[in-house]
Amino acid sequence: MAQTHIIDSKLRLVFETGLDELGKPVYKSKTYSSVKQSATADQLFTVGQAIGTLSNYPLIALNRNDSFEIVG
Repeated sequence: MAQTHIIDSKLRLVFETGLDELGKPVYKSKTYSSVKQSATADQLFTVGQAIGTLSNYPLIALNRNDSFEIVG
């Protein structure tokens, strides 16, 4: 049976930086690599919110991106 092993974890913060010429929102993101793999969703949310307060733009979303190795 195949198993997965986490090899990398990243935290991505998405900010709304303004509007384009059509009035649609423009988004920019900042990714932080080497996030502790055992970090919980609550811990990442707290850290993401804290980092977001340092920006001039509103924080729209937080994403966790995990990469896994699949072995047989």
